[in-house]
Amino acid sequence: MLSGILNHPITFLLWFAAVAVTLSVHEFAHAAVAVALGDETPRRAGRFTLNPLAHADILGTLTFLFLGFGWAKPVPFNPHNLRVKRWGATIVALAGPASNLLLVLIFGVVNLVLVNRLGLTNLLTLFIIFMVTASAALFLFNLIPVPPLDGSKLLLAALSAPQHARTRFILETQGPFILLALIILDNLFGIAIFDRLIGGPIIAIARLFRLPI
Repeated sequence: MLSGILNHPITFLLWFAAVAVTLSVHEFAHAAVAVALGDETPRRAGRFTLNPLAHADILGTLTFLFLGFGWAKPVPFNPHNLRVKRWGATIVALAGPASNLLLVLIFGVVNLVLVNRLGLTNLLTLFIIFMVTASAALFLFNLIPVPPLDGSKLLLAALSAPQHARTRFILETQGPFILLALIILDNLFGIAIFDRLIGGPIIAIARLFRLPI
């Protein structure tokens, strides 16, 4: 799908816009929930906004545009300021994927309503399709329980007992390298790890909302 998008300037711009909106909503959700739970750090850091420029990470945006999954700059927050102590950081972390799931549902339903009226070649229809695809990809990618992805916060919270301290240390210190290694191996050797984790579910979502992908 991405190869076809990248070959046409208009569809590429629509895909870029969808990626920018999806990443911005994801990071704003982190910031909004942290602020709602009592931590003003995201607001002071200028991240309590939907402005894509405030959240953009160049490498993460490029990988999203060309590989179909990526990331934005992490939203800073202080877990000690949250009113919910043990699970507060997990709630903040999962707010991002939850916002993307909400976007999938909203734009998926809109697509069901408009697809027969506007047709598949309409630019609005294409943008809606890209929004569902980008939101689903970010939702699924961030559920992978490897730091620094959001899904890891739930795993780390579950491993909060003292006997799991070594496992937590390994995940927190080596997680980003594990994730990077998986991405490199996946692309160099065609292992299709992320295709199974992300591509398969996206196809199921596409069928549910009648998306031509």
